[in-house]
Amino acid sequence: MFTVIFGRPGCPFCVRAKDLADELASTRSDFTYRYIDIHAEGITKADMEKTIGKPVNTVPQIFVDEAHIGGFTEFNAYVQENALLATS
Repeated sequence: MFTVIFGRPGCPFCVRAKDLADELASTRSDFTYRYIDIHAEGITKADMEKTIGKPVNTVPQIFVDEAHIGGFTEFNAYVQENALLATS
């Protein structure tokens, strides 16, 4: 499972998404991800809108295996629904 997180510096939900991805990467051999800083890469919301196909108002924007999931809340729900993390 390959995940791409588009985020920006100073965004608390971007940090939470990256932390969740770090946890998944450390506990699952089948999970890898790439974090893309949209400011450093010169990516605009308009650029993301072209890829996603709908307006983008917030970051992070997260893709799992090239499918758009949404933001952190949707990513966290996806992880829970698919039982990707072991619960204690």
